[in-house]
Amino acid sequence: MYSLLLAIIYISFISLGLPDSLLGSAWPVVHQELNVDSSYAGIITIIIALGTVVSSLMSDRLTTKFGAGTVTAVSTLMTAAALFGFSVSNSFILLCILSIPYGLGAGAVDAALNNYVALHYASRHMNWLHCCWGVGAAISPYIMSSCLTGGLGWHSGYFWVAVIQITLTAILFISLPMWKKGTDESVDQEDNHKPLGLVAAVKIPGVWLVLVTFCAYCALEQTAGLWASSYLVQHRGIEVGTAAGFASLYYLGITFGRFLSGFISDKLGDKAMIRIGILTATFGIILVALPLKTDIFALSGLVITGLGSAPIYPAVIHSTPSNFGKDNSGAIIGIQMASAYSGIVLAPPLFGFIAAHIGIGLFPIYLMIFALLMLIMSESLNKMKKQ
Repeated sequence: MYSLLLAIIYISFISLGLPDSLLGSAWPVVHQELNVDSSYAGIITIIIALGTVVSSLMSDRLTTKFGAGTVTAVSTLMTAAALFGFSVSNSFILLCILSIPYGLGAGAVDAALNNYVALHYASRHMNWLHCCWGVGAAISPYIMSSCLTGGLGWHSGYFWVAVIQITLTAILFISLPMWKKGTDESVDQEDNHKPLGLVAAVKIPGVWLVLVTFCAYCALEQTAGLWASSYLVQHRGIEVGTAAGFASLYYLGITFGRFLSGFISDKLGDKAMIRIGILTATFGIILVALPLKTDIFALSGLVITGLGSAPIYPAVIHSTPSNFGKDNSGAIIGIQMASAYSGIVLAPPLFGFIAAHIGIGLFPIYLMIFALLMLIMSESLNKMKKQ
């Protein structure tokens, strides 16, 4: 039963990644059919992000009351219903309304699953599970692309992803009895756990350090993913196709890096994985910044930055119970998710403003600020926990 539940959680992480990259791949067609400006994608993204932040902050209370399995199943149902709504919608206003359950479901399931795995499974599984998230994020654009090139339209792309989510929802509801019996612990932490309030959680020594670390990581990841191609083309003069290919390799580096990290994370430990990841990403950023005529260092540096980024997110999540206690991990991981989405929403647009008014050449410096911030905050937390 332990292995079966783990398999279901792996599938859940693939499902978790499916909706995340769907809007971007569909929007060039969607905004034309709905007759709205292309910038309106930002409105939908913000609504989803706000819903995710709210549900992340509520996740500990919800999980305590209903259990991780129920929260995961219901949250997946919410995202499935929202995706199905997208598949039949012909109104931008309706898409905005549907984005509310879309974001609420995504945030709750993300926090609940991450906390459950951090409590009950080894570090290698956290890395491989987040690798599965990358698989899901890569599959959905392929589904959408197939529907668009096949003449089926964007509605069909959303429909088939919704079908996958609905199927998973059914599996999750069937598997609910396993969530208390299928772990490697004799006593489930939810049974005697009391929810921790936001203020009380933030007051725990070291929590603000990990929140800044997490926010900085997601700011770096999202900024690199969004602006790398533009930097390579506009500042380095690299051909558009080559730049786009290496920008996509950044995410491939993250996914492959998490796969590799799973084989060594149990032996090295979360703290070492975070340190190695940050230092590797920093080295990659330095290569991107080198003012050399050849472009090979900048291109390879982007891939190395992705590889370095790979273990940071899973290791920060997995280390939460050991750093702050199992009883507090649910609340703190929920706040970490909210902090993560704050970095995701704020950092890339801020760099867009900087690029427009100062210059896109500041891209590696901007990334370096977040890398150094991660290093300082994470090492400060390590020092605090040794005392």
